[in-house]
Amino acid sequence: MKAAIIYQAGEIPQYAEIPEPVVQHDHEILVQVKAVAIKNLDKLKASGKHYSSEKTAKIQVVCTDGVGILSNGQRIYGVGTSGTMAEQAVFLKEWCSPVPDGLDDATAAALPNAAMGSALALRFRAGLQPGETVLINGATGFTGKIAIQLARYYGAGKIVVTGRNEEILKTLPALGADQLISLNQDDASFVDQLKKIHAVTPINVVIDYLWGHSAELILSSLKGTGTFSARTRYVSIGSMSGDTITLSSQILRSIDLQLSGSGLGSWTKEEVGLLFQEILPEMFQLAADQQLTIEVTTVPVQDIEKIWNMEITDGKRLVVSI
Repeated sequence: MKAAIIYQAGEIPQYAEIPEPVVQHDHEILVQVKAVAIKNLDKLKASGKHYSSEKTAKIQVVCTDGVGILSNGQRIYGVGTSGTMAEQAVFLKEWCSPVPDGLDDATAAALPNAAMGSALALRFRAGLQPGETVLINGATGFTGKIAIQLARYYGAGKIVVTGRNEEILKTLPALGADQLISLNQDDASFVDQLKKIHAVTPINVVIDYLWGHSAELILSSLKGTGTFSARTRYVSIGSMSGDTITLSSQILRSIDLQLSGSGLGSWTKEEVGLLFQEILPEMFQLAADQQLTIEVTTVPVQDIEKIWNMEITDGKRLVVSI
């Protein structure tokens, strides 16, 4: 069969012939793959730079999940036991969810990673309560856009968003954003704008896709003055602006801050179970009912060498059709 493969970490995938996969255990299932989304996670794993990357040098099929068809004709989304950008792949039975009629393969392939990067953080790490104020740092990307919509769906009272892409930032009120903050302004202006918002409607939840310097500015804007403060649950999901920050102990002492992360390894088995049993089916149905706005760019797998490093800067997800 044909697949997109790399021979060693850091290479651009090639479209080549490899042996068909074989189901080896009862908890596995063979799938005819139809669509696979290319995510930052997939590129990091293929480069060997993600903390979950395999360290041994061997032929690997790229990407971690996808949408396909079972032998009985049912369409499912699932996570592979290994790479998934191939005509066939082996999925983990427990990590699969049915795809409803009315939802195309590309959209179904694009949505789950964004749901993992937003719904799990909002529900399990932040414990978002109806009426609370949410700040989404880095909201102009694909997952950030989904996070806005899900924060509203879960009952957020006010949604504040940041971003560098000014054109996309202007479109976010249509998705549910209440207040826009540009990351292109100087540090003092950025902090001042956040402090004014926090003084009127305390920021209860921060969903952060950027980390780095912008996280330092957000945390400094939350710094207290010795009076009672509202509790802020700060959840780190991505590090597009840098993997480390400098954090003053005075910030930690002056506010009621819960700092946590949401990603592979941080979720419990129970949370992952709920993801596939309840959250993803709900998200798929919302998308099928056009209650979620999702934008994708679709390309054929035969063009994988050309498009692997393609930069998608308009808040869309790149999806490969098989």
